Amino acid sequence: MTAGVTAGAATAAARKRKHQAARDSAPDSDAIVRALPDPVVLVDGDDIVRYVNPAAEQFFEAGAGILRDRRLDQLVQFDSPLLALVAKVRDGLAAVTEYGVDMLSPHRRARTVDAQVTAIPDAAGWVLVGLRERTIAQKLDRQLSYLGAGRSVAGIAAALAHEVKNPLSGIRGAAQLLEQNASLADRELTRLITEETDRICRLVDRMEMFSNDHPVERTPVNIHEVLDHVRRLVQSSFGGNVRFVERYDPSLPPVFGNRDQLVQVLLNMVKNAAEAMPEGGGEIILATKFEPGLRLSLAGGNGRQRLPLVVSVRDNGGGVPEDLKAHLFDPFVSGKAGGTGLGLSLAAKIVAEHGGGIEFDSEPGRTEFRVLLPLHSDGEAV
Repeated sequence: MTAGVTAGAATAAARKRKHQAARDSAPDSDAIVRALPDPVVLVDGDDIVRYVNPAAEQFFEAGAGILRDRRLDQLVQFDSPLLALVAKVRDGLAAVTEYGVDMLSPHRRARTVDAQVTAIPDAAGWVLVGLRERTIAQKLDRQLSYLGAGRSVAGIAAALAHEVKNPLSGIRGAAQLLEQNASLADRELTRLITEETDRICRLVDRMEMFSNDHPVERTPVNIHEVLDHVRRLVQSSFGGNVRFVERYDPSLPPVFGNRDQLVQVLLNMVKNAAEAMPEGGGEIILATKFEPGLRLSLAGGNGRQRLPLVVSVRDNGGGVPEDLKAHLFDPFVSGKAGGTGLGLSLAAKIVAEHGGGIEFDSEPGRTEFRVLLPLHSDGEAV
């Protein structure tokens, strides 16, 4: 009995020493905050930044020595919703969370974040600001709706091909017959009829591209050759006043995709970028890079697919109007006079069927579209 009690006491003592050692080696609060992957900013009652963790340094693209002792409104735009959240907490709310907050960093880089502002107990006016930048996966959530919208257009296109194109052919033929015996003034009207019927037929032809539901035939594709082909096409047609800058990662393996369709996607984006240039010309940056670790479940992919290859098209034009950003990839939405609004919608459909996705950021003077695609290795997508 005595031996058993002694052994039990020894075990309890050993456990106590282990717990004490664990407490002694536990990281302090500063080490924990520094290890957080999300930006954390401590702001005093006068809106002065008193502490930032390393993630905040990376987010604001500046060191702690530069960020500390600055006013919070110097780190974000003057009308940032984040400032209103801080004011709400100081008005008596313990914590406030808002999703999808648009922010501009001091370097004017646009970010979308989920923001949480929490009051510090027993410290009047002090607040802790936590930011979580929207992930690429969240930004690509709309890809499924883009693809669904494209499929809706496919149904419309199938109906239009039969119900509209056939009657239009009859109208066009009748206008050509009338033109033979018409006066000069009436010939202008018959030509107008002919031109408009041709325009409507071309629109229906473009819509019919959505109705192609055959599996995408994919092979290894050198994305840099595709970009070079697209650049030459744009330069030879209407991009003479545009300066192209190429920032390629030459070590990238091939893309697993359909070359013609990838040309169509990137040609649309580069053409849009060229048309957004100011009158005196501008600059378009074509870039590729490898982003390891990104896995998403998207239409066209088998399970969770790696999308490590990023192709970006960046211009210094006027930017996408705010009222169009949420619907930019929807069919029939266009910011250009005379535009059909089908180019980007079709591009989103093609990329989604490749198992990839498209995202973009835009502000005046800087618009960037990014296409995320699977690579090709040993005959299979990776």
